[in-house]
Amino acid sequence: MKNLCAYCCLVGLYYVLLGCTSLSKEAPHQQDEVLYQVSTIDALLSGDYDGTVTCGELRQHGDFGIGTFNGLDGEMLQLDGEIFKIRSDGKAYAVPDSTRTPFASVTHFSADTVIELSGRLSYEQLCAYIDSLVPTENIFYAIKVEGEFAYVKARSVPRQSKPYLPLVEVVKTQPTFEFEHETGTLLGFRTPPYMKGLNVPGYHLHFLTSDHARGGHVMACTLGKVKLSIDYTSAFHMVLPATGTFQRVDLTQDKQEELEKVEK
Repeated sequence: MKNLCAYCCLVGLYYVLLGCTSLSKEAPHQQDEVLYQVSTIDALLSGDYDGTVTCGELRQHGDFGIGTFNGLDGEMLQLDGEIFKIRSDGKAYAVPDSTRTPFASVTHFSADTVIELSGRLSYEQLCAYIDSLVPTENIFYAIKVEGEFAYVKARSVPRQSKPYLPLVEVVKTQPTFEFEHETGTLLGFRTPPYMKGLNVPGYHLHFLTSDHARGGHVMACTLGKVKLSIDYTSAFHMVLPATGTFQRVDLTQDKQEELEKVEK
């Protein structure tokens, strides 16, 4: 009987170890479900535009995302691993891994929901439709919309020189661009409301034309025939600058009103 019990214990241990091995194989996939963020939106609003993390480092944490560049030199858009800079002329440029960012959000995109749309939805209608699809407000969603766009209004910000102005002042003279009957990709994130001060609560989307030539931060749009993909992202990792101007930024102020002016 003792031998039988010992055998049963060994068999049980084998299956426990087997289960652990199986779990470890799943771990890399779980790590993909993370939104990796550099710094905070309130620091950016305050004029902290000095890049601390390279695009090469960003690529290690995601193949999809948005942000900006050192000195606020344009809008960042990462699609299928490639990072583009959309400067104040509205043109998109591929950037080297050495380029730095003061603020960015990236993830490994893997769609959980894919839906074909053919109605002429506005930006507000698109957001409302996605709201009706997601199961909770309390996690992150990576959003990708690919296809035909009847209209897109976008903007980008010009590179800044020190002493840096707050972002709400910079956008007063921002150039805007309009696209009609264009194909491309709208991408970004739906962020939980409790992330106020850290990221942009709600929707923050950028646009890139299908030839990777133009784009910007989306202000308005009208969809044509598109494919909507949503990636549920339930984990969050933020990296704060250990040196530089971030150490001196006053982050005690409520900047929600400034953020709304900047986004709109």
